[in-house]
Amino acid sequence: MNSNVLQLAFERAAEEFEVPQSVLMAVAYNQSRWDNHKGHSEVGGYGVMNLVQVDGDEQLHGKGENMEAHGADNSAINTLDKAASLLGVNPEVLKNDQEQNVRGGAVLLAEYALETFGEIPTNPSDWYGAVVKYSGSEFDAVAKDFADEVYATILEGADRMTIDGQRVTLKAEAVTPNISTADSIPLRNAKFTGTDCPNGLECSYIPALYEQFSSSTTNYGNYDIANRPHDGLDIRYIIIHDIEGSAQSAINHFRNRSFVSAHYILDSDTGKITQMVRPEDVPWHAGNWYFNMHSIGFEHEGFAAKGTDWYSEQMYRSSAKLVKYLAERFNIPIDRQHIIGHDEIPGLTPARQAAMHWDPGAYWDWSHFFNLLGEPINPSKGDKKSGIVTIKPNFNTNKPSFTYGNQFLEPQSSSLIHLYTEPSFEAPLISDPHIYRSGGKGTANLNDWGNKAAIGQSYYQVDQQGDWTAIDYGGKKAWFYNPNSKYTVPGNGVLITPKKGLDSIPVYGAAFPEQSAYEGTGIEQWARGVAEPLYQIPNGQTYVATAPIQSDYYHAKYFNDPSTNQVVKGEDEYYQIFFNHRLGFVKKSDVEVVNK
Repeated sequence: MNSNVLQLAFERAAEEFEVPQSVLMAVAYNQSRWDNHKGHSEVGGYGVMNLVQVDGDEQLHGKGENMEAHGADNSAINTLDKAASLLGVNPEVLKNDQEQNVRGGAVLLAEYALETFGEIPTNPSDWYGAVVKYSGSEFDAVAKDFADEVYATILEGADRMTIDGQRVTLKAEAVTPNISTADSIPLRNAKFTGTDCPNGLECSYIPALYEQFSSSTTNYGNYDIANRPHDGLDIRYIIIHDIEGSAQSAINHFRNRSFVSAHYILDSDTGKITQMVRPEDVPWHAGNWYFNMHSIGFEHEGFAAKGTDWYSEQMYRSSAKLVKYLAERFNIPIDRQHIIGHDEIPGLTPARQAAMHWDPGAYWDWSHFFNLLGEPINPSKGDKKSGIVTIKPNFNTNKPSFTYGNQFLEPQSSSLIHLYTEPSFEAPLISDPHIYRSGGKGTANLNDWGNKAAIGQSYYQVDQQGDWTAIDYGGKKAWFYNPNSKYTVPGNGVLITPKKGLDSIPVYGAAFPEQSAYEGTGIEQWARGVAEPLYQIPNGQTYVATAPIQSDYYHAKYFNDPSTNQVVKGEDEYYQIFFNHRLGFVKKSDVEVVNK
């Protein structure tokens, strides 16, 4: 792609729709930092203008279970469809053509200017109301914060190289916004009291939508009522997501019929927090019902492929303070088995495993985050005799090569290391069978999680050849470059292996109860928790596990009817392991503890 294509697209669209180029570019900058995105997140934004499309008939929800969806009305946030209609083009064009995506953003701004100003303004100052409307938010603070950031960008200017190698420049311009142009927009105030946040953090409460979407009581969203942990569901995990969009886009999304929500949203620029679901309830954020049952979800503003542009110090610090507050309140261990990324959550079926998300990705600094939590990933806590190694490259100097969208990315600090089939950089990267069903080779793609280990993950070391270390990983022997243990520290934990006499044992994406546990509960077969085997651990392999956990399932299938919700406890117990890049569960009855 030519290095000035995007710059020219802004110029042409601004002229075509009579939108000041500075306004158009600043809106795009605050939506995407001018990087092109493909809508792979829950929020579903496409392109540099972050045009959103949500279809209620598609199972985009984060519940992670089969459920009804009857064409929920998402017209309030379907900006991609609205822009396509105004332009008279197929919505798919706006998803895949960068120049047309910019035109889509420009035509929306022009439409919003007509609605707020009565005509197309000639002065950039008078586009403030249009920018407020572009935010898509119904809340005063969220919408106006976005507009203020846009005008701050115009005042300061911006210049950067995009992920696909384009140089884009917005020259600084002295513009004072005419805030009165937003007076006609009906906006609501968010609550700043009654939030579940520690003192010292700016935290407001905007409730996620909880509504029945059709005549069926099983067709609803965007979370489930619970009373954790008093109802028997312990809160065990805090899950770190990134939004693949802006904070305000996530707030808008969770306020609409989107089949997804999260407990907290964190702003990149300021570290401000928006709470949307109470910790006691179960939002749909993980794409795996078991992890939803037992977790609190944090959505961080930003894009995984450009984490260093979004994962700010303010956001890290706010997030860490909130994690510490919630961990103490709900007795959540502060370690990498319980403070996890969305990319570490498995699917409940083999088909879902490949479709699970890969955020916050390579550029989330797990080492720094745990330092802020007061629990550094530290060799003093490890046992060299155990054979356990914990992945810990120096984040600042660890700069592996990645590709993304057919582009080679400029090496930058990363939490991930590559894993190979043999102790050589010339050997293929290992591959996950659910990503490459035909047996293809692994890749250096940023979103190919099947051959990457992350800071804080722990594995059993099975071999060492020169500068190369081998671990049991994903049912295979995986090698990584590790001269003088540069990329690891000694770890600790329980080691498990398949019982003698078993050729292999299954790995699951949840610790659901055995079917006999549902007898007498009145829960129908279709409404029970099911996790299909994802992988097999061959006899002779060893994995690092947490203490055994009792199987359970939270039955919550009907809108606003908590009397039908119930926690089912099973007799089966499971060990949780880092099987590959993702967590997995193995039955206690299938394994034996390894004494080293």
